Amino acid sequence: MRGSAAGGADDASPDASEAASPRRSTSDTSRSTSRAGSGSGKSSRGDSLSAGDKKPRGAEASSSAHSSTPGARAKKTGSSSKESRAARPGSSASSAGTRTPQPGDDDARASSGFLPSVRQARRERKRVERAEVKRFTARSRRRRRTWLIAGGSVVGIGVLAAALAFSPILSVRTIEVDGAVRVSSDAVVQGLQPIVGSPFPLVDQSAIKAELVKYPLIESYSVESRPPDTLVVKLVERTPVGVIDTGEGFTVVDAAGVVIEASNTQPTGYPLIEVPDGVTSEGFQSAAGVLRAMPDELRQKVASVTAKTHDDVTLKLRDTDATVLWGSADDGAFKTLALERLMAATDPATVAQYDVSSRKTVVVREQP
Repeated sequence: MRGSAAGGADDASPDASEAASPRRSTSDTSRSTSRAGSGSGKSSRGDSLSAGDKKPRGAEASSSAHSSTPGARAKKTGSSSKESRAARPGSSASSAGTRTPQPGDDDARASSGFLPSVRQARRERKRVERAEVKRFTARSRRRRRTWLIAGGSVVGIGVLAAALAFSPILSVRTIEVDGAVRVSSDAVVQGLQPIVGSPFPLVDQSAIKAELVKYPLIESYSVESRPPDTLVVKLVERTPVGVIDTGEGFTVVDAAGVVIEASNTQPTGYPLIEVPDGVTSEGFQSAAGVLRAMPDELRQKVASVTAKTHDDVTLKLRDTDATVLWGSADDGAFKTLALERLMAATDPATVAQYDVSSRKTVVVREQP
């Protein structure tokens, strides 16, 4: 009986062990379920933190404690402490309520539209800087633009003027001669025909001079351009001051002794110049200088001039026996004015000499 009971017990032990085995597997299943729940709870807790939820740590612990068995709580606590130690480097900001920004956060937010990208920020900054530069340099740019426009206008006008000046549009087609009295203007125009057709800037001045020096009566000349096609030559002829008796005839000369015309008889209207050594003498230079400084009206009243040296010029008046002691050719304007006033205040027919040789004193000597 005992033996069979023992044997029954022995026989029953495998069954009992098999019966106990499902209980152990059930317990194991509950433990794994608790671990899975603990892992899922931690994962959801991590997700909630990353999403920015600020849930108190005590409330989370109590919720976990109420939803698990004591064994599962112990295992969960161990796994939580391990995970908290693993997540400690990045969780300091989480404990304070905020999360530490990560390197990829800005790009993620930029791609989602919350923040502008770095490229857009740089582009915006450059745009603002360009606007500021334009605003602060507006005055200098206006001044530079004004100078450029003015300079370009001047250059353009210069180029246009040069193009017109050197073009056939502004060239010599007509030659006019002004101031010719004794000189033949037709002869001058005929001699200047080679320059016809030349643009005004290219007119050969040396050719004009070479043609005009052929006329000794021309003292000086000037050339004037009158666009679009006229060239004017202005002549200044020599002024005759007197007549010299050469012994073979009479020659009309100017103040330089240049012969203007020659004649066998003495020309009227010019005083006779009496000097010992001709036009090269010192007396001739003084006498000719005095006559040239006189106005035409007074020169017409002079019959002759004599001079041997520089300062003994003497004039003889027409139709009277009166003479004028002039002296040197210096102070010609003063002596001319003094002589005109003396002749107006006296009758030249009753005067033997007018002395204007001194600037300080003028003398009238009457006839005896």
